[in-house]
Amino acid sequence: MMDLTGVRHVQARIAQLQEQFGMPGNIPGTGFSQKLEKEMQKSLGVAASDKASVTAGENKKQPLPEVQKLKNSGKVLADMPLADQNLSTLIEAAARKYKVDPKLVAAVAEVESNGNQEAVSSAGAIGVMQLMPDTAASLGVDPYNKQQNIEGGAKYLRQMLDAFGGDTKKAVAAYNAGPGAVKDYGGVPPYKETQNYVNKVLDIYR
Repeated sequence: MMDLTGVRHVQARIAQLQEQFGMPGNIPGTGFSQKLEKEMQKSLGVAASDKASVTAGENKKQPLPEVQKLKNSGKVLADMPLADQNLSTLIEAAARKYKVDPKLVAAVAEVESNGNQEAVSSAGAIGVMQLMPDTAASLGVDPYNKQQNIEGGAKYLRQMLDAFGGDTKKAVAAYNAGPGAVKDYGGVPPYKETQNYVNKVLDIYR
């Protein structure tokens, strides 16, 4: 509905048109009716436009602070190739503890067992990062415990990185084939399994 100002505006315009077509109070002709209708439509159009502007302003809502924070955050967990949030959290914690890039630990975990703690290889490697019982014992972890298994894998990766001067490719090869084989060949051993393993891990890591 029009407000009081709009009504007065129409009334004033009617008076002007009445003067134009005849004495005030006379019945105007067809021309007056047409002009009156146009003036009414103009007034209604302005009122509707004002209402639409107000409604549009009300609908412009600012994003919630929490949503903005999530958009601005760049946590390592979001970059990990593993979908399991709990697994990613364990990997990040273990990686931080042994100062290894969490994305590298996650890449090894994915290639080794696809992040599955129940996985056991034909050779007897156990869990997420596929620790052999003897290796787990030397690292001081229980390979059947998911958290300890991941910590053991991260610790072993740290040892391999230190043994090969921070060379990621050699460290990953040593994780698969053992440090002795990498030292003997001066790099990735010519084993098809190890070469494929290194390529898969580094493809995910990069």
